[in-house]
Amino acid sequence: MSTSAPLTGGLGIELEIGGMTCASCANRIEKKLNKLDGVSATVNYATEKARVTVPAGYDPAVLVAEVEKTGYTAALPRPKNATGAQGGSSEADELDPELTSLRYRLIGAIVLTVPVIAMAMIPALQFTYWQWASLALAAPVIAWGAWPFHKAAWTNLKHGTATMDTLISLGTSVALLWSLYALFFETAGMPGMTHPFELTIAPSDGAANIYLEVGAGVTMFILAGRYFEKRSKRQAGAALRALLELGAKEVSVLRDGAEVKIPSEELLVGDEFVVRPGEKIATDGIVTSGSSAVDASMLTGESVPVEVGVGDAVTGATVNAGGRLVVRATRVGSDTQLAQMAKLVEDAQTGKAEVQRLADRISGVFVPIVIVVAVVTLGAWLGAGFPVAAAFTAAVAVLVIACPCALGLATPTALLVGTGRGAQMGILIKGPEVLESTRKVDTVVLDKTGTVTTGKMTLVDVVTEPGVDRARLLRLAGALEDASEHPIAQAIAKGATQEVGQLPTPEDFANVEGKGVQGIVEGTSVVVGRESLLADWSQKLSREVAAAKASAENEGKTVVAIGWDGQARGILVVADTVKPTSAEAIAQLKAIGLTPVLLTGDNEAVARRIAAEVGIDQVIAEVLPKDKVDVVARLQKEGKVVAMVGDGVNDAPALAQADLGLAMGTGTDVAIEASDITLVRGDLRSAVDAIRLSRKTLATIKTNLFWAFAYNVAAIPVAALGMLNPMLAGAAMAFSSVFVVGNSLRLRGFKSVAAL
Repeated sequence: MSTSAPLTGGLGIELEIGGMTCASCANRIEKKLNKLDGVSATVNYATEKARVTVPAGYDPAVLVAEVEKTGYTAALPRPKNATGAQGGSSEADELDPELTSLRYRLIGAIVLTVPVIAMAMIPALQFTYWQWASLALAAPVIAWGAWPFHKAAWTNLKHGTATMDTLISLGTSVALLWSLYALFFETAGMPGMTHPFELTIAPSDGAANIYLEVGAGVTMFILAGRYFEKRSKRQAGAALRALLELGAKEVSVLRDGAEVKIPSEELLVGDEFVVRPGEKIATDGIVTSGSSAVDASMLTGESVPVEVGVGDAVTGATVNAGGRLVVRATRVGSDTQLAQMAKLVEDAQTGKAEVQRLADRISGVFVPIVIVVAVVTLGAWLGAGFPVAAAFTAAVAVLVIACPCALGLATPTALLVGTGRGAQMGILIKGPEVLESTRKVDTVVLDKTGTVTTGKMTLVDVVTEPGVDRARLLRLAGALEDASEHPIAQAIAKGATQEVGQLPTPEDFANVEGKGVQGIVEGTSVVVGRESLLADWSQKLSREVAAAKASAENEGKTVVAIGWDGQARGILVVADTVKPTSAEAIAQLKAIGLTPVLLTGDNEAVARRIAAEVGIDQVIAEVLPKDKVDVVARLQKEGKVVAMVGDGVNDAPALAQADLGLAMGTGTDVAIEASDITLVRGDLRSAVDAIRLSRKTLATIKTNLFWAFAYNVAAIPVAALGMLNPMLAGAAMAFSSVFVVGNSLRLRGFKSVAAL
């Protein structure tokens, strides 16, 4: 990658940052970049990206060099291809050298450390030269396995800060160095040396004490925690890939009157292409021939399919639900609405506030205190006239016991059990960063279509003219509509089948463009469609039925009229219906202290009707995808911590922008990838369970962190008094780990709110 060429006019540069181990690393890089003249930067630890605004003509190499001076790596992203996706396959995107390195270090650490811990803690396994075997096994773990921690600790030291990495590096290094000293210069290396199984507290000169199992054990457990955390973070870019995958892969272009199949990325502005029923529209364009209903619900949130004809605009990735269309491309590649939406998702993800890791905050205070205690211990022993060896033994013991093995288990075990329990309940939690938000969330923004409602058109009412048999009306209308591909027609046919059984086959079926259908059913000439279609046949609805039609339309429902034998016979009302559990879920969200807001691209009348039905007071309707992001951002500026629940492509940018994004698993892959939590069942009550479970898991992590430190803090005075033996150090490590795991396992008993 070349970085020497200056930018000629662009103001925004994005850098891919490597080597960050915690949120404080991101803060450090951000401060360093912002010190450069004319540069404004934000660095995101979760997505491992820096977004930098620079003056025109600024050389990006300066930014890369500045990041590298801070001790991290930086690279400009690869060029984008025509579809807006980064060059290379998605498989290549999955490859991560840092993750691969962590995996190899973890596997190596497990293989080498397990025998070391077993020999140290079980005297029966301590053969004649076991201590030297332990050294041979533990040294690579502490040196090579823990190298990322040593490197990060050195970087932190250069910047005068201390994090969890500092604590790990200090504790493991001191454990190894002291063990080497005891083995080579004291009595620990003598043949037949053993660690007796005693947890008694008594003064010791430490000459026969080695702490290799502590150094190797801590490294192994912390590596395990880091590996699982890193793997979960790799999902950050998947939302964009899923969004761009939505587009059609191939398109039938008209060339000299013939259809030619070409890849979608080769489509040019002005090309005319054919879209058959059921196919995706390849790119944004204008209809030049044909008419159809287009299902745009994934992109717009509008539950009713949109009727389009010659001259109407259509959007790429929407689905042609009706007849054959010929479309002239007006926007291609990165200019399309789909690509713009991908950009919105990326912007929202990059703009998310970093979650400062709790363990790092604790370590930032704990490490300096431990170092001070070790120095004071050394000085006190020397000042009291004890030998230098005894003084160093006590000081080293303080540093060794201060490194809590359970620190590496505190977050991953609770997350593992919490996410496992969530998976059993149909709740998929993506990573530890998600949990911090759930504790503070006070507002929940709900998409309407597919989230609060089913997202499918359903026959909800039938109003007949006086003397007309309802069953016959349904039979005739259902038979005619069953022959149509239109989604509203299919909803009527399905509803009729459920109520009256098998439908007859119509004859002379014909589609009246933009108005409805007509045909002969069981010898009767029937018309079904708009009121204007019936008017063409001089069939008029009565005042009562016309009033019922107007009332239904005022509520945002779709009304279809039917007539036969020269008279209007009634209307059929179709609407997107509320899920059976939505009202209960809204009540439960309120019960846990959240304010629900209904946010939809649908019209105001529909939104108000649905909101009233489920008990939501705040409604924001008729919003475009970009407006959804703006609404969430506005609520955040007002000081609210926002959770967003959605299921469509149009929700993806808002899900990424929200402090907590929850996607219905019945929705699109894009929404699922952009969210923090996925609700597999598509039941809104799962959102309540997800927030409750996340809060419970976060509380468990905090308890774990407290006890991870507590056992070791309690043992520090013992170490300072020179009474710490290796068995006691190992026991503190084991007990804190067992407590953390046991506390995490309590999450398996979490119950759904529906079961309480």
